[in-house]
Amino acid sequence: MRLYRYTFFFAAICIAAVLGCVANSDERQSTAAQDSGEKKEVKPAETKKVEMGKQKNIILEIQGDKRRVLIKSEVCLREGLLEQLLTKKGTKTHEAVLVADIDGRDLHLALTLAGAEPGKVVQFRPKLVPPSGTAIKITLEYEAKGKTVRVPAQQWIRNLKSKKDFPTDWVFAGSTLFPDPQNPKALPFYGANHGDMICVVNFETSLLDVPFLNTKDNDDLVYEANTERIPALKTPVTLILEPVIDKKK
Repeated sequence: MRLYRYTFFFAAICIAAVLGCVANSDERQSTAAQDSGEKKEVKPAETKKVEMGKQKNIILEIQGDKRRVLIKSEVCLREGLLEQLLTKKGTKTHEAVLVADIDGRDLHLALTLAGAEPGKVVQFRPKLVPPSGTAIKITLEYEAKGKTVRVPAQQWIRNLKSKKDFPTDWVFAGSTLFPDPQNPKALPFYGANHGDMICVVNFETSLLDVPFLNTKDNDDLVYEANTERIPALKTPVTLILEPVIDKKK
């Protein structure tokens, strides 16, 4: 557990240094404009991108004080009941619309650096408590007929009975760490790497979950893929994750 914390801390320091350079650059430009006494046209801040993890399928994007996380994925399912919006390659592709070759720990770190705070996964005992954490807005981007299409992720998921779109954003529950009982010094296993990256039903290992109680028992599954809105299998899709940060007054 301690080694995992040190590794996570070191990675955070390295990326924070990059972000600091971005912030300092913007500050120097602002100061120079003030010193000259001239009114210059304010240009949009330069967009910086930081690739996360070995697969480089997670990108932390910074533009001024705005930060968001991009995930490169592809369509793996177009019809049927859902337990996830996004799963990890080689895991629950029969229950998710999208699949990505990523490590959940990298996504967790990227969301944290984007300003999101992990809350808690669902609690089943001693009483039911829904997942919590910073709200995360998710947009899906892909190419269709030579044009870039962007849609809310909710439009690809619908209620099985009412046929209405998925009703809410997700929350950064933060998953769970499982120490290796045979090697206490090894990095703990990150629970979401079982496949529970972005869920539509509650799991105790969810990285992102729904902010309400929705159990994983088959009799209770009420969400399905909205087939007519989902492009062909293997279509590349970029998930855009934007933390909904409450601005302090």
